[in-house]
Amino acid sequence: MFGNLMRMNEGPRHQCPRHGIEPALASVSAADIATLVAHLFPITDSSADSLNSLMFKLPVSVLCRLLGFDDHQLDTLSALTGNFVACLSPLASELQLRSADIAATRLSQMFEVLLNDEAGHSAFLNAICPAYRSGTQADRPALIANLIGLLSQTREATAGLIGNALVALQQQPELLEAVSRTPALVPELVAEAARHDPSVQNTRRFVAKRCVIGNCTLQAADTVLVLLASANRDPAINPDPDCFLLNRPRRQNFSFGHGRHQCPGQQIALA
Repeated sequence: MFGNLMRMNEGPRHQCPRHGIEPALASVSAADIATLVAHLFPITDSSADSLNSLMFKLPVSVLCRLLGFDDHQLDTLSALTGNFVACLSPLASELQLRSADIAATRLSQMFEVLLNDEAGHSAFLNAICPAYRSGTQADRPALIANLIGLLSQTREATAGLIGNALVALQQQPELLEAVSRTPALVPELVAEAARHDPSVQNTRRFVAKRCVIGNCTLQAADTVLVLLASANRDPAINPDPDCFLLNRPRRQNFSFGHGRHQCPGQQIALA
């Protein structure tokens, strides 16, 4: 599955899925997200346990509804995604790895059923599928892998972003007062939380051929750990970087990557 993910590839295996997924994600507006959230999770319980559960279930559920899954499937999809992402940690136990393998199989089966019902495809899913229609069955595993990849990245990164924004509100009461007084500042709160305390602190890149970066010589197949969070705190890019500023001028945020591998879900994540 990981070998099919667009973020793990270059060339056609990176470009083809991105050409379908990126425009589909960009077509979803903040209003669309707000409508789905209000429908799926009307907040009646603001306890810490409820909010903690909501952080993980809500992002996956919203994306699954956009893809065309029914409401009664959302709890299962969220739980399976949670089991799957547990294998991403290098500290995952044997039990977690086995559970992740089972979850990947079940998620694949659910996506097979969804994709086979072409008459019931959502507009969002219809926008993605053409990038994979080259006439070969080999495209189906790549499509399913990248759809599962969307769920896994949504669960971890978006849940972390929600949580870090809540922490900022708790630690700085003036922020809560400001967004309560002016709800239009909420997008600024989320954007600054993503810069100041990103849920994805780093990412890995792999050297294709020998090169020199700075004063360091890298060999083909070397692994580079890119510190996204550190880049966000570069004072040459974001002056006064350690301060959480709602109205930060010319905010630059590297939490979603940069260049052709920049996360295509940035807009929907911030919404």
